[in-house]
Amino acid sequence: MSARYSRLSRAAVVLAASALALSACTGPAASPEGESGEPGGTGAPITVGTTDKVTSLDPAGSYDNGSFMVMNQVFPFLLNSEPGSPDPSNDLAESAEFTSPTDFTVKLKPGLKWANGHDLDSKDVKHSFDRQLKIADPNGPSSLLGNVESIEAPDATTVVFKLKVANDQTFPQVLTSPVGPIVDDEVFPADKLVDDQAIVDAKAFGGQYVIDSYSKNSLVSFKANEAYSGVLGAPANNAAAIKYYADANNLKLEIQQGKIDVAWRSLTPTDIEDLEKDDKLTVHKGPGGELRYIVFNFDSMPYGAKTDEADAAKAKAVRQAAAHLIDRQAIATNVYKDTYTPAYSFVPQGFTGAIEPLKEMYGTDGKPDADKAKKVLEDAGVETPVKLALQYNPDHYGPNSGDEYAAVKKQLEADKLFQIDLKSTEWVTYQKQRVTDYPTYQLGWFPDYSDADNYLSPFFAKENFLSNGYDNAAVDKLISEQRGQSDAAERTASIEELQRMVAEDLSTLPLLQGSQVAIAGKDVQNVDTTLDASFKFRLGVLSK
Repeated sequence: MSARYSRLSRAAVVLAASALALSACTGPAASPEGESGEPGGTGAPITVGTTDKVTSLDPAGSYDNGSFMVMNQVFPFLLNSEPGSPDPSNDLAESAEFTSPTDFTVKLKPGLKWANGHDLDSKDVKHSFDRQLKIADPNGPSSLLGNVESIEAPDATTVVFKLKVANDQTFPQVLTSPVGPIVDDEVFPADKLVDDQAIVDAKAFGGQYVIDSYSKNSLVSFKANEAYSGVLGAPANNAAAIKYYADANNLKLEIQQGKIDVAWRSLTPTDIEDLEKDDKLTVHKGPGGELRYIVFNFDSMPYGAKTDEADAAKAKAVRQAAAHLIDRQAIATNVYKDTYTPAYSFVPQGFTGAIEPLKEMYGTDGKPDADKAKKVLEDAGVETPVKLALQYNPDHYGPNSGDEYAAVKKQLEADKLFQIDLKSTEWVTYQKQRVTDYPTYQLGWFPDYSDADNYLSPFFAKENFLSNGYDNAAVDKLISEQRGQSDAAERTASIEELQRMVAEDLSTLPLLQGSQVAIAGKDVQNVDTTLDASFKFRLGVLSK
């Protein structure tokens, strides 16, 4: 890749992340299967614990942190990011560059193989992205390919992406994101998702690791992939595993007892304070960019387009009134002990172009203002209290989500302007039902790559990941335009204007921005590297 593209989308990320890495050296870790004599590094096996669940191992069927954590270990990418850097580097690619303003051409390394012995060539690459666009699963990442017109494979080692917007400054980063894993065209059908176990049985892997054994959301064991020759190299450990926990209490207990080597998401702020006092654990800090927010479904929310009382102006007033009533600082302090900070925009602070329009437009200097909320409802002719169904998830976003949304309910109901029906659902079901069943609901966002566009395009483009009915032609046009703006000042101005436009519409309501605290044990090396600006957890860098 040319130097020009290796510098794309470098963000000055100076945030702290909610992703928590904790390592212990209190005893032997659980040993993953297949470790003895396997290829890879000389380091001992590593076992990582998490409460994040896997939705699907098929890259077209999931767009969540838990699923991507596994995918990122076992699938290859055309471009990937080296540990410690947010910038795209060649993985399967031998070269990658714009050969015309709308043609991004990738040349593959020759002789590539899947772990099952199948040839890995341009047919697989074209198939991988074509099926993302064809399947377009509502829980998948296909919205990231909104600028792709078509993909061509003129020969076995050449792939040409035909783009709608010229000189797309984000496209190399998109190829490193959750839509970027390449899959085996002999295993993955063009028009439907593949079951996790079928993927494992077919050994359809081409990344740094292969899955040696798989018990979904219980234990996944990995061993090094001899066929991998990409940017990550051989893993530093000779085997690894991910162990899953139903709640943070058991995760905390097992890291304290040394039954696992690393705990990765999610522990409560109180647990973090307690574990920081353990002399077998060390505090680390790294970049982050998590955003937590409420999503409004434009079809089913009060006065939504498909309700009996459909009225766009009244629906907008409901969203704006909610924005006037939220006290983000109170949630950050009382629920999260300031391990999160208030979010007054759709792009976290620290990213180029980030501003805070919600602070200017709603409440009074970021504080709730019931008089403004009452006025916006009265002016639109909305009867109060507004009955609002609000759904949250108790496991995927950490055990404090219940307290977070209890606080949201209390704030919205304090002046009798809203009546909140608050409910919760476990993540595996929640991920499937959020698009069709929830008028208003909780989501969190972990960035795919370090550019402000990744907080705008997936949410506010017409065919967005949320599938919440939001459609603003002016916003959609400016999203496309900013991607192709090579002048940095012009692009920053466009990103700022986009934040103001979507703050007026409020299809989502940002609440909190992640702050980074990582805690690691003394015998596990390179934990800091797993918290770098690429936002990818790397099993392969860990050793002890």
